[in-house]
Amino acid sequence: MASEKTVQSEISGYISTLLRDHFGKGPTSVYVTIRKPFIVIHFRGFIAPMEAVLLKQKEWKRVLETRDLLINELEEDIKKNLWRIGQLDISEFHADWNLELETGLLIGVIDENVQENDFEWPAEIDRDTFEEKIETASERAEKTPSSIESYWLNDRTILVKRYGILVGIEKALISEGYSEILKLAKRPLERHLILESHPEKILKRNIKEVFLDWNFQDDIGYIVFLLEPPKKQ
Repeated sequence: MASEKTVQSEISGYISTLLRDHFGKGPTSVYVTIRKPFIVIHFRGFIAPMEAVLLKQKEWKRVLETRDLLINELEEDIKKNLWRIGQLDISEFHADWNLELETGLLIGVIDENVQENDFEWPAEIDRDTFEEKIETASERAEKTPSSIESYWLNDRTILVKRYGILVGIEKALISEGYSEILKLAKRPLERHLILESHPEKILKRNIKEVFLDWNFQDDIGYIVFLLEPPKKQ
């Protein structure tokens, strides 16, 4: 079995090549976090030449729609290669983008039974209060989640999993085939409301980026926080 660092390095190289082959330009850097049952892949410096032209014309929706369509098309290939490289059995796959910062995030949910309590949080951070912040932001965006799980993956990455967040009109839009339009509308709203709740006060460190995606079929929402290092005392 390859070491964790070797697996991370191979996945980083694979994702760089995949994006370059299908978008015409690869990212300048790729950072891979594996903490079962999740793999989080963050990349920087990712804007293809044609996308840059579209963004100058304020066609950001077209860029996001095209990226989501292409990633959906590549999903099975990505799952097969993550299994080939690291025997990671991916049951769900999600993506989000920050066009302004030229970054992106891929989330893989690994088919493995790991409990939320298996993840240790820093002693100085009140996880319950942090989850209350997420609950309040979710309630303002749609409704109170039926439950929330939060995972401290490492010192720069938190993953939040929300269950039971969709309201009736959203479910109707999804059933009529408007999932992509719904995502494009929900992302900026929820990101704004999450940051407006100031979770960094609970986390005691600044938030660099927030990424979101959903499993509409199972009514689950994912949030990933990328953090700056803790301030030295």
